[in-house]
Amino acid sequence: MYQADYFSPMIPSYNVAATVSWFIEALGFEAVLNTDGDAVVHKDDKTVHIQNAGPDIGEMACYLEVNDLDAVWSLMQGHLDGLRVRVPFNQDYGMRELHVEVPHTNTLLFIGAEIPPQ
Repeated sequence: MYQADYFSPMIPSYNVAATVSWFIEALGFEAVLNTDGDAVVHKDDKTVHIQNAGPDIGEMACYLEVNDLDAVWSLMQGHLDGLRVRVPFNQDYGMRELHVEVPHTNTLLFIGAEIPPQ
């Protein structure tokens, strides 16, 4: 049996540079690979691959679990213009989430943190 160490979504983008910039500025990731057609951004032990794609890319979604959703929401302020956004809210299944469209992609990013037991 093996252990899966990482699971990295591969997000197609029709403007890789702008998508990478958004992950860096809005979410605090760092670029570890950044070429004209391919990029990898990293935060803590999580990576996201961003790949060059045409304008007819299909829609996808991915989930980023964090330990402090309010801190992420604060960091994102000023980087949400023109994006579909659902502000932080509590889910019935015990997660506090926000939903945001990743720029220059057809990707919806769900970001969530567990609601602490009361």
